[in-house]
Amino acid sequence: MELYPLKFDPIFSSRIWGGKKLKTVLNKIYNKESIGESWEISDIKNNETTVSEGNLKGKTLKQLIEMFKGNFVGNRVYNIFGDNFPLLIKFIDAKEPLSIQVHPGDSLAKKRHNSFGKNEMWYVMQAEKDAELIVGFNQKTTKEIYGEYLKNSSLSKLLNVEKVNKGDVYYIPTGRIHAIGAGVLLAEIQQTSNITYRIYDYDRIDATTGKKRELHNDLALDAIDFEFNNNYKTTYNIKTNISTKLIHSPYFKTNIINVKGELIKNYSKLDSFVIYMCTEGNLEIVYNGNYFILDIGETLLLPAITTQIKLKSTNSTILEVFL
Repeated sequence: MELYPLKFDPIFSSRIWGGKKLKTVLNKIYNKESIGESWEISDIKNNETTVSEGNLKGKTLKQLIEMFKGNFVGNRVYNIFGDNFPLLIKFIDAKEPLSIQVHPGDSLAKKRHNSFGKNEMWYVMQAEKDAELIVGFNQKTTKEIYGEYLKNSSLSKLLNVEKVNKGDVYYIPTGRIHAIGAGVLLAEIQQTSNITYRIYDYDRIDATTGKKRELHNDLALDAIDFEFNNNYKTTYNIKTNISTKLIHSPYFKTNIINVKGELIKNYSKLDSFVIYMCTEGNLEIVYNGNYFILDIGETLLLPAITTQIKLKSTNSTILEVFL
């Protein structure tokens, strides 16, 4: 069997805060209510996405890595991660605000959960009027000060709240307290991890259990980075048919491309898989004489063996993700 650009069947997750935009805006097909997340490419245990088309249909990421090794993920990536796929790719629809939360870093996550940490980034695809995000602290603080605010139920006074608009980008390193606000639709790129420490959840009752969701404040205290930043948002200037840097971290690299007309991409020297997330419009991808259509809300994985492809679009925007 030969490798080719791969689409995967998404896994849809019901969430207490989920809405309908994954269906109405991103054209996802599902029957459940309150779907908050579409896991596009996942190697999380019991939530593994499978190839949706072609000769490799039904294969999981682990099976693909076992079959093709470095040809699939890149030799450099394979030497580091072996049969584990390093990234989890999602679209998230927040009809209501998510819990205020934090993720542990690699060492703490390994010690407590035998897991990777969860460094992640957000690209805002759509934001309703006055939609907000919580990212980091709004002032210098310490573990002791934080504990007092938490104890007095006044944590919100410490948190940095930002109005958001389409195209806004935020990097959320492990340890940074954060929350997606109501009315935000976004693309999320993260390490392969499902470890979240919930700090505050607005005293909501989960309809599926009839109870409040569990909080993890004792665990969170050792995971939080209390550093204060003056600016948490990533600035960039998008240019047509050029890969514009958004986030280049030790865990993943993400660029944005506005595609108009035809664009040739050469990945022969990259030694990594590449993931495209279409955030606006649609495009045609030509590889070895075969044509692949990528619409808004769809994701495509180019195996590392892919050297050169052609992108064609009247006007579309994609995120370009690799290691």
